[in-house]
Amino acid sequence: SEMCIRDRFEIITKVPPTLHTPLMSGSNAISGIAIVGAIISTKVGGEIGTWLGLVAVIFATINCVGGFMVTDRMLKMFKRK
Repeated sequence: SEMCIRDRFEIITKVPPTLHTPLMSGSNAISGIAIVGAIISTKVGGEIGTWLGLVAVIFATINCVGGFMVTDRMLKMFKRK
């Protein structure tokens, strides 16, 4: 288990900066799909499902917006001044 965690950390830290932006874009696309799924889940399962779906929409939206902010910051690092 410990070896597995260290290996994952090394893989993540060895990603070159030029690949971070495309990877973040892919992550944002997945977050967008999660938002759609969360919206759909608000209509399933009665009142508890509605509240859980609302919480899921909020968290997925925060994740998506945060990912776009990080991606934007990375892209600004590559711009010439």
